[in-house]
Amino acid sequence: MGPNIRRTSALHKRTSLRPACLQSLRNPQEFAFDEYGNRISSMLWRGKQGTFKPPKKAAPGSRRFDLHGVAATLHAGDMSQAVKLPPGEDLLDWLTVNATDFYNEISLLWDLLAEDTCTALSCPTMSAGRKYEYKWADGAKVKKPLRCSAPKYMDYMMRWVQGTLDDETLFPVRVGEPFPPNARDTLSTIFKRLFRVYAHIYTCHFEKMKELGAEAHLNTCFRHFVTFVQEFNLIDAQELAPLDGVITRLVHMRVEPAASVGASGRLQSSCAAAGPAVCLACGATSSGQLAV
Repeated sequence: MGPNIRRTSALHKRTSLRPACLQSLRNPQEFAFDEYGNRISSMLWRGKQGTFKPPKKAAPGSRRFDLHGVAATLHAGDMSQAVKLPPGEDLLDWLTVNATDFYNEISLLWDLLAEDTCTALSCPTMSAGRKYEYKWADGAKVKKPLRCSAPKYMDYMMRWVQGTLDDETLFPVRVGEPFPPNARDTLSTIFKRLFRVYAHIYTCHFEKMKELGAEAHLNTCFRHFVTFVQEFNLIDAQELAPLDGVITRLVHMRVEPAASVGASGRLQSSCAAAGPAVCLACGATSSGQLAV
């Protein structure tokens, strides 16, 4: 197969939003830049495992390199327009670029909690408060849905997203290579699972995020995430149900990101006391029926 060919793009630069919202975190010294100038956390998925790394961003000359620049320069004040597919660009390329960037943003947010806040003791199940819980299964390495702690679920999920986005048989990097037929479904699964990180943070650790001074950053990132997935219908409404109240306030009512926005106003300090869960697949109520 021939060398990478750079796709030219007439995309216009827009006012930067992402870098501004990253500055709201308390410890700017914990940021670094990758080889393409993308701002990342120097602790990105370091944690106890010490092995996570961001998915590969598109290299100069590859089909999605220009799109990464566009995705990183959102129009502050009109996010609903900024997330739209740029004229002349391929939809699956746009979804893939943003999936990578959302993964990196969520990894940074999770880093704030991974060391000593969200632990196997405080969060023995991966839940979104008392009503929703999630099991892990990827259909390959873990075929039978597995109940596990929130940190373990994050470990499974973030490794899976990283490996999936780096798989060039699923997400080709050369111009002219077609996406496989299941690319859209795979991307929807990625976004669905990334949403669960937000669901867990808002319902179980929102007070901690406020203590860290990261509330505005969390709200801005989540507003962007939800605006994007709703623009392209990437996540079913029932999957978004755990954060309906947050979505209504941040996205539909346009409450400012700095405002206090909790999951339906009922925040929990941990998930250890989570009660019966609702299976998102069938709606049944059971302490053991969880979504994957």
